[in-house]
Amino acid sequence: MDTQKRTLSGMRPTGPLHLGHYFGVLKNWVDLQEDCRAYFFVADWHALTTDFADTAVLRHNIGEMVRDWVGAGLDPEKCALFRQSAVKEHGELTLLLSMITPVSWLTRNPTYKEQQQQIVNKDLGNAGFLCYPVLMAADILMYKPFGVPVGEDQLPHLELTREIARRFNSFYGEVFPEPQALLTPAAKCPGLDGRKMSKSYGNGIFLSDAMTDIESKVRGMFTDQARMRRSDPGNPDVCNLFPYHVLLTDAATQADIRQGCVTASLGCVDCKKIFLDRLRVFLEPLQERRASLERRYGSVEDILEAGNEKASAFAGGTMDEVRGKMGL
Repeated sequence: MDTQKRTLSGMRPTGPLHLGHYFGVLKNWVDLQEDCRAYFFVADWHALTTDFADTAVLRHNIGEMVRDWVGAGLDPEKCALFRQSAVKEHGELTLLLSMITPVSWLTRNPTYKEQQQQIVNKDLGNAGFLCYPVLMAADILMYKPFGVPVGEDQLPHLELTREIARRFNSFYGEVFPEPQALLTPAAKCPGLDGRKMSKSYGNGIFLSDAMTDIESKVRGMFTDQARMRRSDPGNPDVCNLFPYHVLLTDAATQADIRQGCVTASLGCVDCKKIFLDRLRVFLEPLQERRASLERRYGSVEDILEAGNEKASAFAGGTMDEVRGKMGL
């Protein structure tokens, strides 16, 4: 009997991963693989809910994302890294759960309403986008996890997953435990221009970036926009750069930077140099792991195939149980 705690999470392969992805998601995943039976999946079906019209870069994005995962510290020998679309049980469970999910539960989803309003350059009127919370519930419930690492913005989705689990269990008998939220500590990673770091804004520092490219980006990075001259005192609490010192710089150096900023004894150029030094130390081992992926584990496809087998083995058992309970 499998008694080890399980956890699961996934990520859409929509482009290269940046520092926000690392500190907001991947750092937590790396910790979880040490204590749990962890499943982390490439959410390629989820990517199609919004990017169905152009899939030309999907395979490329999948490969680059898995490289970033391994670079960040995920170890395919400790956790299962798999492709959602390769484990067909996810599709079957989505279909079965959709039979018992009221449409009203989907239309009240706050993310559905927000994205319909905010994403105006894509057609989001498709059934797949409306029903993606059911697919998400299937992804999660398949592995009967005790908890799911999420940010606060994902809590409504997880609550809907629990509601679907309760409804299934009430109809057919206990199959699915209700997964709890493993809240990911918020990590402030503003983009180079002060907006949210995003590939679409062109304001990110990516995990695969060469340091020469990063140096150019950081030179043009916004800091405290009220600090117009070198002699002006600054305010680290509104500075676009200081949150990265909180993440990458030791507490004593942070205190020195804060003091130097508010007294104008430390200029923004010098502050950026300290950041670049810390970032170089952080990225070097990450990029070394990324570059040595083939030598350590074989190809990206080898990693995913091994993960697909692990995920399919567990998913098969879950679906045998589901079919039995439903009389199929």
